[in-house]
Amino acid sequence: MADQIFKAVILACTAFIGLVFLWILGEVVVKGISHLSFSFLFDAPVNSGRAGGIAPILVSTLMIIIVAVSVSVPLGLGVAVWLSEFTKQGQKFATSTRLTLDVLAGIPSIVYGLFGNAFFCIYLGLGFSILSGGLTLACMILPIFIRTCEMGLRTVNDSWRKGALALGMTRTAAIWHILLPSATPAIIAGLVLGIGRATAETAALIFTSGYVDRMPESFMDSGRALAVHIYDLSMNVTGGDHAAYATALTLIILIVFFNIMAQFMMDQWLGRKVLSS
Repeated sequence: MADQIFKAVILACTAFIGLVFLWILGEVVVKGISHLSFSFLFDAPVNSGRAGGIAPILVSTLMIIIVAVSVSVPLGLGVAVWLSEFTKQGQKFATSTRLTLDVLAGIPSIVYGLFGNAFFCIYLGLGFSILSGGLTLACMILPIFIRTCEMGLRTVNDSWRKGALALGMTRTAAIWHILLPSATPAIIAGLVLGIGRATAETAALIFTSGYVDRMPESFMDSGRALAVHIYDLSMNVTGGDHAAYATALTLIILIVFFNIMAQFMMDQWLGRKVLSS
């Protein structure tokens, strides 16, 4: 009886979360699909976003994501491998590093925005730019990505490590050809979580990448992200609700696309490592 009750509670929680998600998604789709079109995606905003499209905002968002992912993925994988494979259990520096990452993962995004503004925009002289916004988002992605990848690497059976060493493989080769492909699900999960947070961030980007809605010419130019555009349309622009819902629908589609691409690229890259080994 206890098992049946526990199973029923778990199913009820799952159904509740699913219904809430479908409710939010359904409202966005119903209110945004009528305003979504090719001209909306490829035209510049007009009249503060009430008319026109989101082409400059979409380009700025993609450039910010490119910077954030390009910086966070290699750094995150490197730190995760170090924590998992090159540190001993109970080592003080590794323990303090994990604790620091856990604390950083829970810091509000507005704090990251203030840090990015002070360090990247002012101290490094990057100003309000796509580069500053992307680097700030990379700082936000790294804690979650590192801890997720580390846990994935730790779940790999030790017999795989011992077998690789017994076959004469170096530690680097074992990590590159055996452990990383085995931890693919965790790496993908961390990457998906990071991309989702990067594309949906608002507070940190207002203080770093800027607020302008023109087409960016370089990574040093200021640019408005989709999430910032949604906030502006819904809070500051009278009559911008339909465009805000259409932009939100575009953002959801973009997140789904990036998740699928991340899964495909990671499978292809790590799959080649397995075959080459």
